[in-house]
Amino acid sequence: MARHVELGARLLRDAAVFFRNVGGQNPELRAQMHDNAAVYEQVAQLMEDDPFGDLPMEP
Repeated sequence: MARHVELGARLLRDAAVFFRNVGGQNPELRAQMHDNAAVYEQVAQLMEDDPFGDLPMEP
């Protein structure tokens, strides 16, 4: 059985694939969609590596 964090990470990675597909079909949005995908993948990795970790926030 999958845990909540595993499902959340998988959903984020799937969203990253979606963003990359949109960027691949629309050159004007490519850079923005690539950046969005990268952020979603980073958050997925954070969730898997340290599900209860603190996220430092800048003021």
